[in-house]
Amino acid sequence: MTDHTRRRPWLAALLALVVSGLGHAYLRRWARAFGWYVAVTAAVFVFVPEAAISGVLAGEPPPLRDVAPAAAVVGASVIDAYVVALRNNREHERERDAARSADAAEPTAGGTVDGPAAPSTETTSDETVRCPECGKETDPTVDFCQWCAEPLGDDAT
Repeated sequence: MTDHTRRRPWLAALLALVVSGLGHAYLRRWARAFGWYVAVTAAVFVFVPEAAISGVLAGEPPPLRDVAPAAAVVGASVIDAYVVALRNNREHERERDAARSADAAEPTAGGTVDGPAAPSTETTSDETVRCPECGKETDPTVDFCQWCAEPLGDDAT
């Protein structure tokens, strides 16, 4: 199994907005983080006039047209960090599902194959769990329904 752990896409996007490349560093995509940092820095030095840079350092807001190219690169970095986090989470889910199906396919000591996760909860194909009380889809990482607060049982997670 590779090093795909579940990440928060909104946090990756927020970090990329605060400091260029930081959202990708949070996702442990080091080359991508460095590339976005260099791209934003280059956009600032190539496209933003020196008067706008010195104005910002003096505390004056620059005209939008002066910083628009750099802002566009920062926006692209934020979107990329969000999309990379979503892809990372999908890959994490695939690996987790593959590991679960491999564990379920192994025979137990009695020579039978493990059955479904829980008879009282309905599991859909994308590993979402339905609450047996209200029937709504719930978060599979918690052991209760976030809609009606009923416990889902130990096997639902």
